[in-house]
Amino acid sequence: MRLMMTTAVALTLALTPIGGQATAKPPLRDVAEIDSNMLWVALAIEVSDKCEEINARTLKGLAFLNSLRSRAKSMGYSSDEIKAYVNSDAEKARIRTLGEAYVKSKGLNPADTGDLCTLGHAEIAARSQIGVLLKAK
Repeated sequence: MRLMMTTAVALTLALTPIGGQATAKPPLRDVAEIDSNMLWVALAIEVSDKCEEINARTLKGLAFLNSLRSRAKSMGYSSDEIKAYVNSDAEKARIRTLGEAYVKSKGLNPADTGDLCTLGHAEIAARSQIGVLLKAK
């Protein structure tokens, strides 16, 4: 999961121009369209990092992250606000907790590599947002 957040941070920093001004909007963590999708990206990367049977669809993932950044910008969020959300240690920990809860909700153990592989294969088969960011080897 930390690799996912590092990847998301690197992508956001690489694709986000510097500048912009803050406005009174809900924090990005409260914008389900952005936050939920960041969770799916995090889970996809965690699965691809831990499960040798599954790879990340890197270009698709990068394009998806770029689309989230663009969507946040179109909602009026500045580059600085987006960076603050992506770089926040508190947000990373919150996303990790949400990811672990999601895995557990499927009856799986987030600390078990085999269970992460099971989750990955199920998500690929379901063509979920997590699954479209993954591919079986």
